[in-house]
Amino acid sequence: MAAKKVILTQEGLENLKQELDYLVKTKREEILARLAEARAQGDLSENAEYEQAREDQAKNEGRILELKAEIENAQIIEKTEGGKIDIGSTVILLDTEFEEEETYSIVGTTEADPFNNKISNESPVGAAIIGHSVGDEVVVTTPGGDVVYKIIDVQ
Repeated sequence: MAAKKVILTQEGLENLKQELDYLVKTKREEILARLAEARAQGDLSENAEYEQAREDQAKNEGRILELKAEIENAQIIEKTEGGKIDIGSTVILLDTEFEEEETYSIVGTTEADPFNNKISNESPVGAAIIGHSVGDEVVVTTPGGDVVYKIIDVQ
């Protein structure tokens, strides 16, 4: 079975590579040092530090495998030209009800970070605005009700 492609911007791919490098070269070594220290304390059957280090090691190794798979299956999305919104676009939207502008970068689900205005192409707003251009009004169905956005700019 073919692995699912992971849609990323170039920046997102670089971030995954940096995280992988940190987990392999730094965190793995820190955990191994903690395991050695805990082993030196003797009886491992009731050693909470050892158990915690083993749990941390399992989580770290799991994340390493996850990152390797994401990097291996990465599909880099370039910014599109022509003013149509797509993954990689940065858009300025006007909430027509409250007259407030919001700026979002459209990214794949792996990179989504709503607190930093990076929304997924599969999110309600992202899915609704994909393919639209400056001047279009788009209705987005959210859990709080419908919101009408006017597209002010696409970069």
